Amino acid sequence: MHHRALGRTGWKVSEISFGAWAIGGSWGQVSDEDSMAALHKVIDCGVNFIDTADVYGGGRSERLIARLKKERKHNEEIIVATKAGRHLPRQTVEGYSRENLSAWIDDSLRNLSTERLDLVQLHGPPTGLYSRPEVFGVLDDLVTAGKIRYYGVSVEKIEEALKAIEFPNVQTVQIIFNCFRQRPAELFFAQAKEKRVGILARVPLASGLLTGKLRRDSTFAADDHRNFNRRGEAFDVGETFSGVDYDIGLAAAEKIRALLPAGVSMSQFALRWILMFDAVTCAIPGGKRAEQVADNCSASDLPPLTPDAMAAVQRIYDEKIKPLVQHRW
Repeated sequence: MHHRALGRTGWKVSEISFGAWAIGGSWGQVSDEDSMAALHKVIDCGVNFIDTADVYGGGRSERLIARLKKERKHNEEIIVATKAGRHLPRQTVEGYSRENLSAWIDDSLRNLSTERLDLVQLHGPPTGLYSRPEVFGVLDDLVTAGKIRYYGVSVEKIEEALKAIEFPNVQTVQIIFNCFRQRPAELFFAQAKEKRVGILARVPLASGLLTGKLRRDSTFAADDHRNFNRRGEAFDVGETFSGVDYDIGLAAAEKIRALLPAGVSMSQFALRWILMFDAVTCAIPGGKRAEQVADNCSASDLPPLTPDAMAAVQRIYDEKIKPLVQHRW
């Protein structure tokens, strides 16, 4: 497992890290036993960075991570990033008040059984929030109080990411970036790299489309967002299949399958594609099974993709996907 600098934090984090949404909820049923097996496997594979949120399973994901830290060796470094803001019944700028932010942080401190959170990210707040410096002032105060070490943001749109990094203490930006969502590389990556802001590439496998395991007749549980959020019924549609029409995504994924080197899985190829961009600190694929996360982690050890492979992915995106997503996020 290779590591990269996480912005200006001084941390070196695993370039394939772990997103803990699926072990919390909204991805169908998963037992705590399977979740813990997956978490232990990622640490065994060299992962030292886990991303979660206070709303994943109503705190379940955070509590499982706290259990993981208790069960591992005390000298193992496990950096935990969590997110705050989605407890609001409706996303409003006013909802990110000092009172609410403080309460959300206290909840995460309890769930994670810690005295200070490593990294807190605002969880997809409204665009208007980036015109309200007082919100970031509250986060600065929480740093001063010793409740959080660093803070960043998780965004939906490039424009939000660009506004976020104008605030000097924003250390990280989490953004959707994968073979089907390439716009961040056009402008934002250069700006973030210049300001030494860490980039967490989320939804790296397009909700499973880029694993090569989904089919037209695949079914999803009632509590899986790939069933209930295909048109953005519950939250931003871009979070589900990266906002790509399911059948079109399947067809594009089949084009990518033809590019795979011998012995490389679709997931590994898609993750290695992300790592070809040096502005990216890490990709954060999720997983509910130990063998699934082990396969993902192996992407770090693959050789660089060839220029021909990179150009082919670009052509597939330009022809099949770009008209659907480029202008939206």
